[in-house]
Amino acid sequence: MPLNSLTDLYVEQLQDLYSAETQILKALPDMEKRASHPELKTAFKEHHQVTGEQVQRLEQIFDDLGKSPKGHHCKGMEGLLKEGQEMIKEKGDDDVLDAGLIAAAQRVEHYEIAGYGTVRTYADQLGHKQHADLLQRTLDEEGETDKRLTKLAEQLVNQDAMR
Repeated sequence: MPLNSLTDLYVEQLQDLYSAETQILKALPDMEKRASHPELKTAFKEHHQVTGEQVQRLEQIFDDLGKSPKGHHCKGMEGLLKEGQEMIKEKGDDDVLDAGLIAAAQRVEHYEIAGYGTVRTYADQLGHKQHADLLQRTLDEEGETDKRLTKLAEQLVNQDAMR
C-alpha cells in the first residue's frame, strides 16, 4: 500500500502492531513454560491474556476504519522474539535465564511502547478520539507490564541470579 497520507501511515503502523501482537501471543506461552520463578510465570501468563485483549482493541479500530489488520509483517518484533527464543533454548542457571527472559521481554515492551505512542498521536491528529483512547489504554498496559518486569528483576530475579 502506498503511503500518501497520514491516514495511510496510521493504518500501516496499526498493521505493524497487529502483526507484532499476534507474534507475541504465540511466543508468551513458551516464555511462561521456560520461566522458573513462579512470579515470572504468572506475569507471562497474565500478559498473554492482556495481549489478547489488545489484539481485540486493534481489531475494533480496523473494523471502524473498514480496513484489514493483515497485510504487514512486523520484522522488528520477529527479530526481538527470535532473540527471546534463543534465551528460552539456552542452558544454564534457571535464575540467570529468568533474568535473561525479563531482558528479552522488556525489549519487546519498549518496542510496543514506541509503536503505540506513535499511533496514539496519529489517532489524535486525525481526529479519531475513540481510537486514541483505546490505544492509550494499551500504551498504559504496556508501561505497567514493563514496570512489573523491572520490579520482578530488581527485587527478586536479579538477586537470585547473583547467588
